[in-house]
Amino acid sequence: MKSIALAGAALLALIATPAAAQITAPAPEIPAGITVEAPMVHGATLEGNLEGNAVEREVMVVLPPSYATDPERHFPVVYYLHGFFITGRNFYNFMDVPAAVAANAAEGREFIVVVPDSLTKMGGSMYSNSVTTGNFRDFVATDLVNFIDANYRTIPTREGRGLAGHSMGGYGTWVVAMEHPEVFDSIWAQSACCVSPRMETPESAAAMASATQETVDSGNFGVLAGLASAVAWSPNPNKPPFFVDWPLAEDGSVDQYVIARWANNSPLAMVSSHITELESFDAIGSDVGTMDGLIRDDTLIHEELEKFGIEHIFETYEGTHTDKIGPRFSSVVLPFMAEHLDMGE
Repeated sequence: MKSIALAGAALLALIATPAAAQITAPAPEIPAGITVEAPMVHGATLEGNLEGNAVEREVMVVLPPSYATDPERHFPVVYYLHGFFITGRNFYNFMDVPAAVAANAAEGREFIVVVPDSLTKMGGSMYSNSVTTGNFRDFVATDLVNFIDANYRTIPTREGRGLAGHSMGGYGTWVVAMEHPEVFDSIWAQSACCVSPRMETPESAAAMASATQETVDSGNFGVLAGLASAVAWSPNPNKPPFFVDWPLAEDGSVDQYVIARWANNSPLAMVSSHITELESFDAIGSDVGTMDGLIRDDTLIHEELEKFGIEHIFETYEGTHTDKIGPRFSSVVLPFMAEHLDMGE
């Protein structure tokens, strides 16, 4: 069961107990001059998903002060991906995105910040393409970007778009960027989870394969994290009710083919086959707290990028998985984006 326990720790969210309701956070105050909208975006790439996840997704859109006062101006967009077991709206709340946009605007850095919702029945999409959960990787890079460009005064080019995310969203930042490098100019992954290939023991694989709807309904964070990863990375449309290949072979051993499919979705494993894509970004950044259980994995991908000579920033700071991410989004991530994106000035 060690790998499941590690996965649960790696996907730490804003919860205090292993079984809890989806994370909620109070709505922040909206600073003067900031406008917040919450359109529903149709995900054509999510249609037909076997899990029955919503195709219409709420998206939090935060507009800077000059959006209202300068109607001829176009703005860069930072897409910000949330973590596991939380909605996009509650992540926006917890991160106090309006305050971050206002603080940067006061320093002359004005962005549109977009927080899409990717919560699924298992607790999170893993920002992967799966017939079971839906193609959330493509949803972010195509449906979402196309909607924002069509409905807001954006800089509708690669140079005007940044991608960032936390935890599962940090994972999403790596994989969406590597698979859709033509869409985003610069990226920053905060405390990315699921960086190394996920492994199982025969015991943990058997436990996963014995999952029932009652298992899902229990809301156990660590267990759901494992199940969500499996349905995202080893879907099988011929195996209801979860439409997944579990990592358990008929003889009770670990099914290495399933493990290989999971590894195919590991950012660490993807680096060596996506060198050209990674080199094409204007800037790459990542960070992790020194008291975060993810520091080993996030250090590994930093070292992998160094191995191949890919320029990037990697920072560690005194903190846990969640206690500094809001302030760092405002004081580190957005200024980083302002340095590298086309700011439309």
